[in-house]
Amino acid sequence: MESKSNTYSVDEFAEFLSVSPQYVRSLIRQKKLPAEMVGSIWLISKDITSDPNVMMNIKVDVSDQIRKEKKSDSPIALSFFSGAMGLDIGLRKAGINVLLASEIDPDTRKTIILNHPNIGLIGDINKYSISDILQYANIDDKNDIDLIIGGPPCQAFSTAGKRKGFEDKRGNVFLEFIEKAIKLKPKFIVIENVRGLLSAPLNHRPHEYRGKNFPPLSQNELSGGALNFIIFLLEKANYKVSFNLYNSANFGSPQKRERVVIICSREDIEIPYLIPSHSESGEFNLPKWKTFRDATNDLVEDDQVYIQFPEKRLKYYKILKEDQYWKDLPIELQKEALGKSYYSSGGRTGFLRRIAWDKPAPTLVTNPAMPATDLAHPEKDRPLSIQEYKRIQEFPDNYEFFGTITSQYRQIGNAVPISLGYSIGKHILALIQKKKIKNSFKDFKYSRYLNTDNVSFRKEFAKRNESKIREEELLPF
Repeated sequence: MESKSNTYSVDEFAEFLSVSPQYVRSLIRQKKLPAEMVGSIWLISKDITSDPNVMMNIKVDVSDQIRKEKKSDSPIALSFFSGAMGLDIGLRKAGINVLLASEIDPDTRKTIILNHPNIGLIGDINKYSISDILQYANIDDKNDIDLIIGGPPCQAFSTAGKRKGFEDKRGNVFLEFIEKAIKLKPKFIVIENVRGLLSAPLNHRPHEYRGKNFPPLSQNELSGGALNFIIFLLEKANYKVSFNLYNSANFGSPQKRERVVIICSREDIEIPYLIPSHSESGEFNLPKWKTFRDATNDLVEDDQVYIQFPEKRLKYYKILKEDQYWKDLPIELQKEALGKSYYSSGGRTGFLRRIAWDKPAPTLVTNPAMPATDLAHPEKDRPLSIQEYKRIQEFPDNYEFFGTITSQYRQIGNAVPISLGYSIGKHILALIQKKKIKNSFKDFKYSRYLNTDNVSFRKEFAKRNESKIREEELLPF
């Protein structure tokens, strides 16, 4: 062992990492931190602090960092709520330079730095001023930012949750993002979010306080009130706003993932909808949707990494075939498999679901082995693997994800498909370059839902709110 001057004790190393001594001891027990027992104490070589792979593995979080390159080729973008950067990879592929990422999850921050070591990185946007953001992006206020892009937390607007919208702290960070984006004055702002944003209220009234015995819903409590307020803020800041609900399969992704994409321009221009590159059955002479087979047919089964289904669930998967789910079981087994959920309302399409070879995958979830959101391989008695998740979301095979297997599933499952990011990037680049965008896809079915575009939304919201309301009454605070 080296001399004591070349080593840390557990307490000294804990202070170096800004963690507890208990955390350091747990790293040693898990064999993540090389250490040697001398007498009754553990000693850690100081040399490991210069090994980036060891340090990445043992730090609770990576530090914020200022972008390491001063040069910034135009067009430039700043990314917020970046996640594992699927959207940003698509932008870069289209030719837009992403200078800054913003993320709070420690594992995802490590994933960002592992794959994009020179990028600027910050955490919770509430804690940074405009000058801080510019500093970490390594640009000054003379730079004209071309694009601010972000996918603020969607749980507050998800149809699967309580839908508290801006009353939820995750909803409030949405407003913080819009406020900072407006102050940064980019040429374009792009916001990506879940379908539920189209119908979420600005202020949620519990259902037990609705009906004939209660006052009618106010504008703020109407379906769509949250999005209406977002539009109000952006237009008040002189941004033109266009949006639609897009199925990522229409843009080359082997996955049916539907997301609202809001495009805002500082110039008073017409913003066309995104141009599809694929269609379900070859409509408009476009290539057909990509399939799970297209994405994964060259993967080797022995190389797949995945979590396991509980043994009691495997009993049913051994009966189910490709593209089947719980309703394809005999009736008695349906009741046995679902238990009380069998008698609940709703489609319950996520239970015991084998995906199809020759269709796009369903929307990836953050864990493919949860009881109500199973994503099983078409033939193998297992959930989709990490490698299959990466292919479906179109991450390069050599893209590294930090963390446990469940953390990796979550990071990949939360990402934006890279093809959709690429289509957004091409669209924004054409607008920046003032190219004429020819959209010859009249009546194209962008998603499985009707009236999800900005024109239809405004008409529908106006119908719900026939009475006039003063502008200041729109403000939630």
